[in-house]
Amino acid sequence: MTKNTGTRGRTERQKQDPSVLDNFKPLILDVAVPLGSYYVLKDGFGMSTFAALAWSSVVPALRTLWSVVKERRVNGLAGLILAVNVVSLLLTFVSGDPRLMLAKDGAVSSTVGIGILLSVRWGRPMMTAGLKPFLVKADEAKETAWVRLTSGAAAESAEFLRKERAYSVVWGVALLAECVARVVGAFTVPVDTMVWLGTVFLLGAIGIGMVVGGGLAVEPMEKMLKGETEAGVEAGRTEVAAVAPAA
Repeated sequence: MTKNTGTRGRTERQKQDPSVLDNFKPLILDVAVPLGSYYVLKDGFGMSTFAALAWSSVVPALRTLWSVVKERRVNGLAGLILAVNVVSLLLTFVSGDPRLMLAKDGAVSSTVGIGILLSVRWGRPMMTAGLKPFLVKADEAKETAWVRLTSGAAAESAEFLRKERAYSVVWGVALLAECVARVVGAFTVPVDTMVWLGTVFLLGAIGIGMVVGGGLAVEPMEKMLKGETEAGVEAGRTEVAAVAPAA
């Protein structure tokens, strides 16, 4: 009897405590799968850019449709990747001028950047999908603390939410800046140079997002999450101590 109860308890905890894979599943399905499939289809199977973009749009399109029909809301990440693919599909018709071809690559960064900034404006910061698993680390106590902080129930909720929004803003602005730099470079820098410099711009934008976003938002959020987690654990101990004599 005791053994069965213990087994059921472990099963319940496994259901309640999401694994690392569970936490990252939205990023895997909405971002990694469509982007990865694009490169596999284009470079691995030799498909045209148009065909690779079209087929790699299937998963985000289905995910977006499912969220609208089933959950009556738009899946932000899947919808954004779908929008990027649609923009890229339209831009595949732009040809002839090599500088224009280089400049059009900035449209992808600008679409993602604008999407992220709009998500902040709508109160659903898009970068939180990747930030939360990094901070929570599939820890039940941290997950509970995160819920309290984001729901407004904690003393530091307002500051925590500001930092959450700031993290997405940093990434949105960095990607828009990358777009501007790429477009300017496409028409001012020699074409041969811009072919590899565009990659440097993208890596620079990612670096800025990680460094600036980390210092401005991630580190303070991590400290607040740790403090709220410890406060929750202490409150639980106090509650148990208060109930124990009555038992």
